[in-house]
Amino acid sequence: MSKFFTFFCFIILALGNLAHVSSAHKLGVFELKQDDFSITVTNYGARIVSVILPDKNGKSADVVLGYDTIKGYMNDTSYIGAIVGRVANRIGGAEFTLNGTHYKLDANEGTSMLHGGKKGFSQVIWKVIKHEKNGPSPHITLSYHSADGEEGFPGAVVVFVTYTLSKRYKLSITMKAKAKNKATPVSLAQHSYWNLGGHDSGDILSDELQIFASHITPVDKKLIPNGEIISVKKTPYDFLSPHVIRTQIKELPNGSKGYDINYVLNGYKMKKMKPVAVVYNKKSGRVMKLSSNAPGVQLYTGNYIKDVKGKGGYVYQAHAALCLETQGFPDSVNHPNFPSQIVTPGKPYEHYMLFKFSSKKD
Repeated sequence: MSKFFTFFCFIILALGNLAHVSSAHKLGVFELKQDDFSITVTNYGARIVSVILPDKNGKSADVVLGYDTIKGYMNDTSYIGAIVGRVANRIGGAEFTLNGTHYKLDANEGTSMLHGGKKGFSQVIWKVIKHEKNGPSPHITLSYHSADGEEGFPGAVVVFVTYTLSKRYKLSITMKAKAKNKATPVSLAQHSYWNLGGHDSGDILSDELQIFASHITPVDKKLIPNGEIISVKKTPYDFLSPHVIRTQIKELPNGSKGYDINYVLNGYKMKKMKPVAVVYNKKSGRVMKLSSNAPGVQLYTGNYIKDVKGKGGYVYQAHAALCLETQGFPDSVNHPNFPSQIVTPGKPYEHYMLFKFSSKKD
C-alpha cells in the first residue's frame, strides 16, 4: 500500500470522526485525479491537503506542506493550504473607513488584522457545491456565506472557490465573491506552502525563483505597507531574472529571517492574466509556473515555521517551503494609491490562478 493512499485513508477517518463540529456541513477530503497528477482538498478552510506530481524520473511526491489529521489543521497557525479572507494579508490598526463609516475589525496580530481575523475563511467549514473526481476536467467547487459584521467587516458576502485539474499538469484556482447588500473589501489568497522537492525533502533555499515584478510595497516593523511602491533593482528583492533563493536571502537586512513581502506584478493595473513566478527544483527537476489576474503576490519563505509536525511525522522547520500568494496589495483599504479591493453588489470579485507543472532533466 502506497504512503499516499495510506495518508488519504487516514485523513478520511480523522475527518469522519470529527464531522460533528458542524451540523450544516460535514467535513471531508475530496480527491481530484488525472493520471499521475492528483490533489486532495478539505472543506475545512477550503484547503489544499496534497498535490502529487512526478519528478524528472517519474517518481511521485507530495509537494505541499500539510498535516495527517484534521486536528492538525484546526490547530494550525500558519494557514497551511487555506483560502484566507475576507481580506488576505494585513490591515494596519485593524481598521478602515469606507463611504464615511469607520469600521473596527478583529485584531489578531498585535494591533493589526491578519488574513481575516481570529476566525477568517481559513477556519470555517465550506459547503461542497460540486465535486467531480475524474474525467477530462476533475474539479471541486466550495462556497461560504460570510455574514454582515463577521470579524467586523460590513455586509454579507457569498464566496466561491473552484479547484480544477487539466491535462499536462495544470491546476487552476478560481475565487469569486458577491457582496449581498453593502460595499465591502474582499481580497482572497490561496496559502499553500510549496516544496517542489517533496514536502519532506528539507528546505527550499536551493530552489531557483523568478518573479515578474519590478517593484514591491515596503513595510514597517509590523509588516504594514507604508504606502510607497519602490523598485527592486539592485536589492535582494530582485528576482526579475532567476536566482537561487539562498544567494538572495543572505543579502537581506540584518535581522530578517527571510522574505515576507508583496511584489507589485508587472502590468498590475490590468486585470488580465499575467505571469507571476517560476520555481525550479534542480534535484527533482520539477518546475512550477504561476500566472494570475491579481495585482500582487506575497512571497513568504516560511520564516517562522519551527518544529511543526507534518505529514508522516516529518517535522517542518524554517524555509521548509515557500508561498506565492497572489492578492490585492496589503492594507489597500488604507492606501488610496493602491488598487481598490472594494466589492459592491453590482461589482463582484474575481481572482484567478493557474499553476503549470513540468519537469526537466539537467
